[in-house]
Amino acid sequence: MASSSASGTSQFPRWNYDVFLSFRGEDTRKTFTSHLYEILDIRGIKTFQDDKRLEHGASISDELCKAIEESQCAVIIFSKNYATSRWCLNELVKIMDCKTQFGQTVIPVFYDVDPSHVRNQRESFAEAFSKHETKYKDDIEGMQRWRIALTAAANLKGCDIRDKTESDCIRQIIDQISSKLCKISLSYLQNLVGIDTYLKEIESLLGIGINDVRIMGIWGMGGVGKTTIARAMFDTLLVRRDSSYQFDGACFLENIKEYKGRIHSLQNTLLAKLLREKAEYNNKEDGKHQMASRLRSKKVLIVLDDIDDKDHYLEYLADLDWFDNGSRIIVTTRDKHLIEKNNVIYEVNALPDHESIQLFNQYAFNKEVPNEYFKKLSLEVVNHAKGLPLALRVLGSSLRNRGITVWRSAIEQMKNNPNSKIVANLKISYDGLEPIQQKMFLDISCFFRGYGKGAIMQVLKSCDCGAEYGLDVLIERSLVFITEYGKIQMHDLIQEMGRYIVNLQKDLGECSRLWLAKDFEEVMINNTGTMAVEAIWLHSNALRFNNEAMKNMKRLRILHIESWPYDGSNISHDGSIEYLPNNLRWFFWDYYPCESLPSTFEPKMLVHLKLSGNSLRYFWMETKHLPSLRRIDLSGSESLMRTPDFTGMSNLEYLSLACCSNLEEVHHSLRCCSKLIRLDLSRCGRLKMFPCVNVESLEYLSLEKCSRLEKFSEIQGRMKPEAQIHMQGSGLRELPSSYFQYQTHITELDLSYMKNLVALPSSICNLPNLEYLHLNNCSNLEEVHHSLRCCSKLIQLNLYYCKSLKRFPCVNVESLEYLELEHCSSLEKFPEIHGRMKPEIQIHMKYSGLRELPSSYFQYKTHITKLDLSDMENLVALPSSICRLKSLVSLSVSCCLKLESLPEEIGDLDNLEELDASYTLISRPPSSIVRLNKLKILSFSCFRDDGVHFEFPPVAEGLRSLETLSLIYCNLIDGGLPEDIGSLSSLKELDLSGNNFEHLPRSIAQLGALRILDLRNGKRLTQLPELPPELNELRVDCHMALKFIHDLVTKRKKLQRVIFTPLYGKDDAHNDSIYNLFTHALFQNISSLRHDISASDSLSENVFTIVHPWKKIPSWFHHKGRDRSVSVNLPGNWYIPDKFLGFAVCYKGILTDTTAQLIPVCDDGMSWMTQKLALSNHSESDSVYYIHFFFVPFAVLWDTSKANGKTPNDYGHVRLSFSGEMKKFGFRLLYKDEPTEHRVGIRSRYDNGEQHDTVTDEASCCRIL
Repeated sequence: MASSSASGTSQFPRWNYDVFLSFRGEDTRKTFTSHLYEILDIRGIKTFQDDKRLEHGASISDELCKAIEESQCAVIIFSKNYATSRWCLNELVKIMDCKTQFGQTVIPVFYDVDPSHVRNQRESFAEAFSKHETKYKDDIEGMQRWRIALTAAANLKGCDIRDKTESDCIRQIIDQISSKLCKISLSYLQNLVGIDTYLKEIESLLGIGINDVRIMGIWGMGGVGKTTIARAMFDTLLVRRDSSYQFDGACFLENIKEYKGRIHSLQNTLLAKLLREKAEYNNKEDGKHQMASRLRSKKVLIVLDDIDDKDHYLEYLADLDWFDNGSRIIVTTRDKHLIEKNNVIYEVNALPDHESIQLFNQYAFNKEVPNEYFKKLSLEVVNHAKGLPLALRVLGSSLRNRGITVWRSAIEQMKNNPNSKIVANLKISYDGLEPIQQKMFLDISCFFRGYGKGAIMQVLKSCDCGAEYGLDVLIERSLVFITEYGKIQMHDLIQEMGRYIVNLQKDLGECSRLWLAKDFEEVMINNTGTMAVEAIWLHSNALRFNNEAMKNMKRLRILHIESWPYDGSNISHDGSIEYLPNNLRWFFWDYYPCESLPSTFEPKMLVHLKLSGNSLRYFWMETKHLPSLRRIDLSGSESLMRTPDFTGMSNLEYLSLACCSNLEEVHHSLRCCSKLIRLDLSRCGRLKMFPCVNVESLEYLSLEKCSRLEKFSEIQGRMKPEAQIHMQGSGLRELPSSYFQYQTHITELDLSYMKNLVALPSSICNLPNLEYLHLNNCSNLEEVHHSLRCCSKLIQLNLYYCKSLKRFPCVNVESLEYLELEHCSSLEKFPEIHGRMKPEIQIHMKYSGLRELPSSYFQYKTHITKLDLSDMENLVALPSSICRLKSLVSLSVSCCLKLESLPEEIGDLDNLEELDASYTLISRPPSSIVRLNKLKILSFSCFRDDGVHFEFPPVAEGLRSLETLSLIYCNLIDGGLPEDIGSLSSLKELDLSGNNFEHLPRSIAQLGALRILDLRNGKRLTQLPELPPELNELRVDCHMALKFIHDLVTKRKKLQRVIFTPLYGKDDAHNDSIYNLFTHALFQNISSLRHDISASDSLSENVFTIVHPWKKIPSWFHHKGRDRSVSVNLPGNWYIPDKFLGFAVCYKGILTDTTAQLIPVCDDGMSWMTQKLALSNHSESDSVYYIHFFFVPFAVLWDTSKANGKTPNDYGHVRLSFSGEMKKFGFRLLYKDEPTEHRVGIRSRYDNGEQHDTVTDEASCCRIL
């Protein structure tokens, strides 16, 4: 920045003026010069004009020289008599010298003179110099300096007033000066980290150019940079040249909160700057009156910095009509509430990590971090500051020019003791809070940061009224915020500030809040508890408890102890807990260590009580009056045997006894709790009875898994419409009729897992609004009462696994969307249907005992798209009405073991895309099936052993969209497949495994789209058919591999992957021998695995692969390993033209690709041959233990254009790298015309991503016929 440069060295001056005016007084003082000076002053441009100049004498004063040096710009007004003054000429020389030396801007103005007359000293300038030469003939050198200065100045860009009006000329000069000052005055912005983003966003929100009056608030926590951003925006707007940015006046009022009680003083300042005149009003009302009347016609730019009081805001901005359209007012504040809701608010957040590091380094080093030691320590400090600019500046400045040892010490201190400057700034927001809000803030900073808002509001409400309002205030003051996940959060340094306030007391017993277990233990051991302690919130598995210490904490309102032991053994105390403060509002203790609460404990103000653990057996022996108590949570108190007397708890709203596994009875006084909203008795496994409950306020009752509760209690009062009662898994045998008497508005009833329930009462008809009924896993339920048909709004009925259900009534299906009958194995007949069924209804009947489906079942389901009737083992036939489902896309009848046929009209399902009829008795599909021209997937796989042969009907140009056909183990024989099967033009996958044909139709070769053909376990198949031209994967048996491997690898067309399977039913020795024969045959033919690709082809080209589900790497792969990369040194003259074929590779695992590289002996880093080869896609059935074989032809790797004149034998290394899951691999070189193998010593190196020592091994070169 210019200013910093000026102050840093004597070579450059400090700019005290924006403009220096040089003029001939008698020519222009009272005309042009005075007009120019006035406009400069109005525009806020600081100008030096020597009003007292007499222009006598030869030299200018030192004061004037200094003024010239300290001015950023100089305006020289050349008039006819300018050169007659030696004063003016010497002033000109000084100005031009400063331009050369300091880079100042000089603007010449030609006032009624021709610029050429000045440049060449003609006319009046010639006359003046003629007189000077006569009078000062001894000073030829001085006159020469005058001439040079005049010529240089006249050559500069300026303004010739003869060509325009005076006002136009002045405007041009102002614009030129403003442009220059803009570049200079905004140069400080380059050092403001992240400022460009802020300015762009704020300027957009200001809407410059829109013809209105707009107020914008810049809001954020203390020290986040609000003032800096506002100042930068203010300066940026002032120097813009566009007419939209021209303001009649501008004012930046800083630190307004410092002027409490002196508002009129700030009003005077504001009016003086905006009106360019003195303002001396003695009271704020006069100031407001003047603002309203004098600024109405002025377009102004105002910044009100750091407002903390609503009155301050209104004293300046009571009415937007005070200002002319186009005016913009920016307000910075820590309190969001001070900004009117209809105004724009810009929130300033903490800096991101990279900008935090940049800002810290500016202040700590003024340059890059000197070394890695400082870099590591810097990151610790930056992490502590959490993006707060104030903290980054303060901490950075304090560590500047200090050594590593001091840094480490300072960081250690920083972690334990907050910086006082940072705390003082942040504490301003705290000091502005009301006492009750300060208390809330300290609670949050000490205990609740990171907790869910809902949970914390319960605590705050238990202690204070107006908790919601208080939290809003804290949010508006930027002290806390709510995350997108609903958690209360605050900045780290804000939390430090809050805890610092609490810790101001030296004695822990005098601190208002304790949150560290070690501090609490110290207070207990030393018995230093006092009245000052208000709240204790601890997380600890081991605590010491002292009754005497607790007796002094009479004002304790929160006692919250969380721990995670399985019993209370880690809580030590002096005997028993005999005293708890009666002032408690919130009492929470996980694994409470005693059998009961102290008899002296009379917490009349207690709102929330939660205790759990194995020790608690009962509360009190006597009745307690607890009028404020609203919540009791004893869940998980496994030793609790009886509940307290509830008579004195008239305001109780929430009672949870869940998982109290030894609780047998709930005290009868519970009926007195008429305000009870929630009662949870779930998993009370020994509960046999509970009292009559007043349900007028009840919204939730859970008896879930109360397995010994056989009888439901009486109900007192009328239940709320929205009440939920959960009885799933309870031991209830029946439900009393009165249960549904007042539940006419209930919408959901969950009775699932009630294994003792035999029947539903007839009173279920009293639930006209019932929408969801869950009876799943009621294994003894035999009947659903016929009155269920009265529930006309029923949406979902779940009878899953009601294995004893034999019948249920006619169902009103007009609203029904979901009916679950799965595993209803005793249900043989489908119920009658009442009403018109919804098109989108889902009915699940898998594993049900239904023998048939009524035709009416499909009468109203014309829009159904998916129908799953699988696993209905008793289903004999499908009704023909199923063929009316014109929207049906998917139909499954798989595992319907008694289903013998499909409806003859199945071809009418025009939109059917998937038909699964596997594992049925169907042996001959109806001929109309070929009309299903949208069908994509068809399966009749059945593993039949009844001697019936499956016959597929002639295709006859049908099934045009069929992509997958599965006929696994269908006992197909010759003729079972139609001869015209080749007309299935879209077929991609054909699975014929496990059948008994000897020959396949020749037209299979015409399946132009076929990619996968599965012929495994075809025991009678004597020969392979001609393969389709686009076949990608073939699956066959090992015995077929031995017969056809030569044909497979030489005549495979586009075949890229062959999968072989072992012979099932044979012992390992037999399969081992077959495998050895297979690998030997493969060895003789592996060179044919080359693919017609070269190094210039697409890298995505697949390599042909053979897959075998065996575990051994064949012995002829002498180079073996387990790593994901192998690098081999090649023997000398390894490449023999027309003899070397390439590299054979096998691996066990699941790989996606391999990268092969040839590396020169003398590695120049430029001649590597590299090719990435994609391995064939693995199928879902592939195992990581399968053996895969593939061959890398030499032509794949060799690219002459990359060889740089080298021959193959100049390359001494080959490297293969694998991607995917690797178990082990084998590798070797292959040659032809050599029937024997020879071994060559070769050094190999494995590399699995880490450095390994070189290992000596032997690899093989193989000569093949």
